[in-house]
Amino acid sequence: MIARPLGRTGLEVSPIGLGLAALGRPAYINLGHGEDLGEARSVDALRARTHEVLDAAREAGVRYVDAARSYGLAEDFLGSWLRRRGIEPAEITVGSKWGYRYTAAWRMDADAHEVKDLSAGHLRSQLEETRALLGEHLRLYQIHSATVDGGVLDDAAVARELAALRDSGVAVGLSVTGPRQADTVDRAVATGAFDTVQATWNLHERSAGPALARAHEAGMGVIVKEAVANGRLAGSAAPTVLTRAAAERGVAPDALAIAAALAQPWVDVVLSGASTVAMLRSNLRAATVEGGDDLEGALRDLAEPAEAYWTTRSGLPWN
Repeated sequence: MIARPLGRTGLEVSPIGLGLAALGRPAYINLGHGEDLGEARSVDALRARTHEVLDAAREAGVRYVDAARSYGLAEDFLGSWLRRRGIEPAEITVGSKWGYRYTAAWRMDADAHEVKDLSAGHLRSQLEETRALLGEHLRLYQIHSATVDGGVLDDAAVARELAALRDSGVAVGLSVTGPRQADTVDRAVATGAFDTVQATWNLHERSAGPALARAHEAGMGVIVKEAVANGRLAGSAAPTVLTRAAAERGVAPDALAIAAALAQPWVDVVLSGASTVAMLRSNLRAATVEGGDDLEGALRDLAEPAEAYWTTRSGLPWN
Protein backbone atom coordinates (compact mmCIF):
# COMPACT_ATOMS: atom_id res chain seq x y z
CA MET A 1 0.00 0.00 0.00
CA ILE A 2 1.24 3.47 -0.87
CA ALA A 3 1.65 5.84 2.07
CA ARG A 4 -0.47 8.97 2.18
CA PRO A 5 -0.62 12.02 4.48
CA LEU A 6 -3.06 12.11 7.40
CA GLY A 7 -4.57 15.52 6.86
CA ARG A 8 -2.45 18.39 8.14
CA THR A 9 -0.70 16.30 10.81
CA GLY A 10 2.46 15.68 8.81
CA LEU A 11 2.05 11.98 9.63
CA GLU A 12 2.08 9.27 6.97
CA VAL A 13 -0.44 6.44 6.99
CA SER A 14 -1.62 3.59 4.80
CA PRO A 15 -5.11 3.53 3.25
CA ILE A 16 -6.01 0.60 5.53
CA GLY A 17 -4.97 0.68 9.17
CA LEU A 18 -5.34 -1.77 12.03
CA GLY A 19 -7.56 -1.11 15.05
CA LEU A 20 -6.90 -3.15 18.20
CA ALA A 21 -10.35 -3.06 19.83
CA ALA A 22 -10.94 -6.77 19.23
CA LEU A 23 -7.41 -7.89 20.13
CA GLY A 24 -6.60 -6.22 23.42
CA ARG A 25 -9.30 -7.83 25.58
CA PRO A 26 -11.12 -11.18 25.65
CA ALA A 27 -14.57 -9.86 24.71
CA TYR A 28 -15.86 -7.42 22.11
CA ILE A 29 -19.11 -6.67 20.29
CA ASN A 30 -18.07 -7.88 16.83
CA LEU A 31 -20.33 -10.66 15.56
CA GLY A 32 -18.42 -13.94 15.64
CA HIS A 33 -15.66 -12.57 17.86
CA GLY A 34 -16.05 -15.48 20.27
CA GLU A 35 -15.58 -18.03 17.48
CA ASP A 36 -12.54 -16.13 16.17
CA LEU A 37 -10.76 -16.23 19.54
CA GLY A 38 -11.97 -19.63 20.69
CA GLU A 39 -10.90 -20.65 24.19
CA ALA A 40 -7.42 -19.08 23.97
CA ARG A 41 -8.18 -15.81 25.77
CA SER A 42 -5.52 -15.58 28.44
CA VAL A 43 -3.34 -12.49 28.57
CA ASP A 44 -0.39 -14.42 27.12
CA ALA A 45 -2.53 -15.91 24.34
CA LEU A 46 -3.95 -12.55 23.30
CA ARG A 47 -0.53 -10.90 23.45
CA ALA A 48 0.83 -13.56 21.10
CA ARG A 49 -2.19 -13.21 18.81
CA THR A 50 -1.86 -9.42 18.73
CA HIS A 51 1.82 -9.65 17.85
CA GLU A 52 1.03 -12.17 15.10
CA VAL A 53 -1.60 -9.90 13.55
CA LEU A 54 0.69 -6.86 13.87
CA ASP A 55 3.49 -8.78 12.12
CA ALA A 56 1.17 -9.63 9.25
CA ALA A 57 -0.04 -6.04 9.04
CA ARG A 58 3.48 -4.66 8.94
CA GLU A 59 4.48 -7.16 6.26
CA ALA A 60 1.48 -6.04 4.16
CA GLY A 61 2.42 -2.38 4.41
CA VAL A 62 -0.01 -1.22 7.10
CA ARG A 63 1.35 2.05 8.52
CA TYR A 64 -1.35 3.13 10.96
CA VAL A 65 -2.28 1.29 14.18
CA ASP A 66 -5.09 2.51 16.45
CA ALA A 67 -5.47 1.69 20.15
CA ALA A 68 -7.23 3.09 23.22
CA ARG A 69 -6.91 3.01 27.00
CA SER A 70 -10.15 1.02 27.19
CA TYR A 71 -9.05 -1.72 24.80
CA GLY A 72 -7.92 -3.93 27.66
CA LEU A 73 -4.14 -4.42 27.27
CA ALA A 74 -3.97 -3.23 23.66
CA GLU A 75 -1.47 -0.44 24.38
CA ASP A 76 0.64 -2.87 26.43
CA PHE A 77 0.60 -5.46 23.63
CA LEU A 78 1.37 -2.83 20.99
CA GLY A 79 4.17 -1.25 22.99
CA SER A 80 5.90 -4.57 23.62
CA TRP A 81 5.64 -5.43 19.92
CA LEU A 82 7.12 -2.09 18.85
CA ARG A 83 10.08 -2.58 21.20
CA ARG A 84 10.69 -6.23 20.32
CA ARG A 85 10.68 -5.49 16.61
CA GLY A 86 12.83 -2.36 17.00
CA ILE A 87 10.33 -0.23 15.10
CA GLU A 88 11.09 3.46 14.84
CA PRO A 89 8.24 5.99 15.32
CA ALA A 90 8.52 7.12 11.71
CA GLU A 91 7.85 3.62 10.35
CA ILE A 92 4.35 3.13 11.78
CA THR A 93 2.04 5.91 12.92
CA VAL A 94 0.47 5.03 16.27
CA GLY A 95 -2.73 6.63 17.49
CA SER A 96 -4.52 6.01 20.76
CA LYS A 97 -7.53 7.37 22.62
CA TRP A 98 -8.45 8.50 26.12
CA GLY A 99 -11.82 8.76 27.84
CA TYR A 100 -12.89 5.21 28.75
CA ARG A 101 -11.53 2.91 31.45
CA TYR A 102 -11.47 -0.84 30.89
CA THR A 103 -13.42 -2.31 33.80
CA ALA A 104 -14.08 -5.96 32.89
CA ALA A 105 -10.97 -7.35 34.65
CA TRP A 106 -10.56 -9.88 31.83
CA ARG A 107 -14.00 -11.37 32.53
CA MET A 108 -16.48 -12.26 29.79
CA ASP A 109 -19.51 -11.77 32.05
CA ALA A 110 -18.66 -8.32 33.41
CA ASP A 111 -21.60 -6.00 34.03
CA ALA A 112 -19.67 -3.17 32.33
CA HIS A 113 -16.65 -3.64 30.09
CA GLU A 114 -15.74 0.04 29.99
CA VAL A 115 -16.73 3.27 31.75
CA LYS A 116 -16.62 6.73 30.17
CA ASP A 117 -14.99 9.74 31.82
CA LEU A 118 -14.08 12.70 29.59
CA SER A 119 -12.82 15.00 32.35
CA ALA A 120 -9.52 16.88 32.18
CA GLY A 121 -8.24 14.92 35.16
CA HIS A 122 -8.92 11.65 33.42
CA LEU A 123 -7.16 12.94 30.29
CA ARG A 124 -4.05 13.74 32.33
CA SER A 125 -3.96 10.38 34.09
CA GLN A 126 -4.67 8.32 30.96
CA LEU A 127 -2.12 10.24 28.89
CA GLU A 128 0.51 9.41 31.50
CA GLU A 129 -0.48 5.73 31.29
CA THR A 130 -0.42 5.75 27.50
CA ARG A 131 2.99 7.41 27.36
CA ALA A 132 4.39 4.86 29.80
CA LEU A 133 3.39 2.08 27.39
CA LEU A 134 3.92 3.69 23.98
CA GLY A 135 6.55 6.35 24.66
CA GLU A 136 7.67 8.37 21.65
CA HIS A 137 5.66 6.11 19.32
CA LEU A 138 2.48 7.96 20.32
CA ARG A 139 1.87 10.36 17.43
CA LEU A 140 -1.89 10.94 17.66
CA TYR A 141 -4.09 11.16 20.78
CA GLN A 142 -7.85 11.26 20.38
CA ILE A 143 -10.90 11.90 22.54
CA HIS A 144 -12.76 8.59 22.67
CA SER A 145 -16.36 8.74 21.47
CA ALA A 146 -17.06 12.45 21.77
CA THR A 147 -20.64 13.62 21.29
CA VAL A 148 -21.88 17.12 20.61
CA ASP A 149 -24.10 17.11 23.70
CA GLY A 150 -21.62 15.41 26.04
CA GLY A 151 -19.81 18.62 26.90
CA VAL A 152 -16.22 17.60 26.20
CA LEU A 153 -15.88 19.98 23.24
CA ASP A 154 -16.90 22.87 25.50
CA ASP A 155 -14.66 21.92 28.43
CA ALA A 156 -12.01 24.64 28.76
CA ALA A 157 -9.76 22.51 30.97
CA VAL A 158 -9.75 19.66 28.42
CA ALA A 159 -9.06 22.17 25.64
CA ARG A 160 -6.01 23.51 27.51
CA GLU A 161 -4.63 20.02 28.10
CA LEU A 162 -5.09 19.06 24.44
CA ALA A 163 -3.52 22.32 23.23
CA ALA A 164 -0.45 21.67 25.38
CA LEU A 165 -0.20 18.14 24.01
CA ARG A 166 -0.48 19.47 20.47
CA ASP A 167 2.24 22.04 21.17
CA SER A 168 4.50 19.20 22.32
CA GLY A 169 4.32 17.63 18.85
CA VAL A 170 1.57 15.03 19.28
CA ALA A 171 -1.38 15.44 16.90
CA VAL A 172 -4.78 15.79 18.57
CA GLY A 173 -8.00 14.23 17.32
CA LEU A 174 -11.37 12.89 18.36
CA SER A 175 -13.50 9.88 17.61
CA VAL A 176 -17.25 10.37 17.38
CA THR A 177 -20.23 8.13 17.94
CA GLY A 178 -24.00 7.93 17.78
CA PRO A 179 -26.70 9.16 15.40
CA ARG A 180 -25.49 12.78 15.69
CA GLN A 181 -21.93 12.08 14.53
CA ALA A 182 -22.23 14.77 11.86
CA ASP A 183 -23.07 17.46 14.41
CA THR A 184 -20.07 16.49 16.53
CA VAL A 185 -17.75 16.56 13.52
CA ASP A 186 -18.96 20.00 12.46
CA ARG A 187 -18.53 21.30 16.01
CA ALA A 188 -14.97 19.94 16.12
CA VAL A 189 -14.13 21.56 12.79
CA ALA A 190 -15.44 24.89 14.05
CA THR A 191 -13.11 24.82 17.07
CA GLY A 192 -9.98 24.49 14.94
CA ALA A 193 -8.48 22.51 17.82
CA PHE A 194 -8.30 19.08 16.20
CA ASP A 195 -6.05 17.56 13.56
CA THR A 196 -8.07 14.39 12.90
CA VAL A 197 -11.50 12.88 13.26
CA GLN A 198 -12.43 9.19 13.50
CA ALA A 199 -16.01 8.27 12.69
CA THR A 200 -18.23 5.32 11.88
CA TRP A 201 -19.04 5.11 8.18
CA ASN A 202 -20.23 1.96 6.46
CA LEU A 203 -22.79 0.74 3.95
CA HIS A 204 -25.45 0.69 6.68
CA GLU A 205 -24.51 4.01 8.39
CA ARG A 206 -23.56 6.82 5.99
CA SER A 207 -24.96 9.84 7.80
CA ALA A 208 -21.59 11.35 8.76
CA GLY A 209 -20.31 11.42 5.17
CA PRO A 210 -21.03 15.08 4.30
CA ALA A 211 -19.60 16.31 7.61
CA LEU A 212 -16.48 14.19 7.13
CA ALA A 213 -16.07 15.72 3.68
CA ARG A 214 -16.18 19.17 5.31
CA ALA A 215 -13.61 18.09 7.89
CA HIS A 216 -11.33 16.80 5.17
CA GLU A 217 -11.69 20.03 3.21
CA ALA A 218 -10.73 21.94 6.37
CA GLY A 219 -7.47 19.97 6.52
CA MET A 220 -8.32 17.36 9.12
CA GLY A 221 -7.28 13.75 8.67
CA VAL A 222 -10.27 11.40 8.41
CA ILE A 223 -10.17 7.88 9.87
CA VAL A 224 -13.12 5.52 9.31
CA LYS A 225 -13.95 2.91 11.93
CA GLU A 226 -16.48 0.07 11.91
CA ALA A 227 -16.46 -0.23 8.12
CA VAL A 228 -17.92 -3.74 8.42
CA ALA A 229 -20.51 -2.63 10.99
CA ASN A 230 -19.16 -4.81 13.82
CA GLY A 231 -19.44 -7.87 11.61
CA ARG A 232 -22.87 -7.19 10.14
CA LEU A 233 -21.22 -6.68 6.73
CA ALA A 234 -18.93 -9.70 6.92
CA GLY A 235 -19.09 -13.48 6.66
CA SER A 236 -22.42 -15.22 7.01
CA ALA A 237 -24.03 -12.12 8.51
CA ALA A 238 -23.48 -10.06 5.35
CA PRO A 239 -26.58 -9.12 3.33
CA THR A 240 -27.16 -11.21 0.22
CA VAL A 241 -26.68 -8.27 -2.15
CA LEU A 242 -23.25 -7.57 -0.66
CA THR A 243 -22.23 -11.22 -0.74
CA ARG A 244 -23.19 -11.50 -4.41
CA ALA A 245 -21.43 -8.29 -5.39
CA ALA A 246 -18.30 -9.40 -3.54
CA ALA A 247 -18.29 -12.81 -5.22
CA GLU A 248 -18.51 -11.13 -8.62
CA ARG A 249 -15.29 -9.28 -7.76
CA GLY A 250 -13.51 -12.29 -6.29
CA VAL A 251 -13.40 -11.02 -2.71
CA ALA A 252 -15.27 -11.65 0.53
CA PRO A 253 -18.04 -9.30 1.74
CA ASP A 254 -15.79 -7.68 4.35
CA ALA A 255 -13.32 -6.61 1.68
CA LEU A 256 -16.05 -5.08 -0.46
CA ALA A 257 -17.50 -3.24 2.53
CA ILE A 258 -14.08 -1.77 3.33
CA ALA A 259 -13.55 -0.95 -0.36
CA ALA A 260 -16.79 1.05 -0.30
CA ALA A 261 -15.37 3.16 2.53
CA LEU A 262 -12.02 3.52 0.79
CA ALA A 263 -13.84 4.85 -2.27
CA GLN A 264 -15.04 7.92 -0.39
CA PRO A 265 -12.89 10.87 -1.57
CA TRP A 266 -12.56 12.32 1.93
CA VAL A 267 -11.09 9.18 3.56
CA ASP A 268 -7.46 8.94 4.64
CA VAL A 269 -7.54 5.64 6.57
CA VAL A 270 -10.10 2.85 6.94
CA LEU A 271 -9.51 0.65 9.97
CA SER A 272 -9.52 -3.12 9.89
CA GLY A 273 -10.71 -4.55 13.18
CA ALA A 274 -9.29 -7.99 12.43
CA SER A 275 -8.64 -10.40 15.29
CA THR A 276 -7.00 -13.10 13.13
CA VAL A 277 -4.37 -13.02 10.41
CA ALA A 278 -6.82 -14.61 7.95
CA MET A 279 -9.38 -11.90 8.66
CA LEU A 280 -6.75 -9.19 8.23
CA ARG A 281 -5.68 -10.59 4.87
CA SER A 282 -9.28 -10.72 3.71
CA ASN A 283 -9.82 -7.11 4.83
CA LEU A 284 -6.67 -5.96 3.03
CA ARG A 285 -7.99 -7.27 -0.27
CA ALA A 286 -10.21 -4.20 -0.24
CA ALA A 287 -7.24 -2.30 -1.65
CA THR A 288 -7.52 -4.33 -4.87
CA VAL A 289 -11.22 -3.62 -5.49
CA GLU A 290 -12.26 -0.99 -8.00
CA GLY A 291 -15.46 0.89 -7.17
CA GLY A 292 -17.61 2.82 -9.61
CA ASP A 293 -21.17 3.99 -9.98
CA ASP A 294 -22.42 0.47 -10.70
CA LEU A 295 -21.14 -0.77 -7.36
CA GLU A 296 -22.58 2.19 -5.48
CA GLY A 297 -25.92 1.66 -7.16
CA ALA A 298 -25.97 -2.03 -6.26
CA LEU A 299 -25.28 -1.35 -2.58
CA ARG A 300 -27.18 1.89 -2.02
CA ASP A 301 -30.23 0.17 -0.52
CA LEU A 302 -28.13 -1.18 2.38
CA ALA A 303 -28.22 2.25 4.03
CA GLU A 304 -30.24 2.47 7.25
CA PRO A 305 -31.58 5.47 9.17
CA ALA A 306 -28.94 6.57 11.67
CA GLU A 307 -31.18 6.13 14.71
CA ALA A 308 -32.07 2.58 13.67
CA TYR A 309 -28.44 1.70 13.02
CA TRP A 310 -27.24 2.89 16.42
CA THR A 311 -30.12 1.17 18.19
CA THR A 312 -29.08 -2.10 16.57
CA ARG A 313 -25.43 -1.53 17.44
CA SER A 314 -26.22 -0.86 21.08
CA GLY A 315 -27.89 -4.27 21.28
CA LEU A 316 -24.90 -6.27 20.01
CA PRO A 317 -23.62 -8.66 22.69
CA TRP A 318 -20.10 -8.77 24.08
CA ASN A 319 -18.73 -12.16 23.06
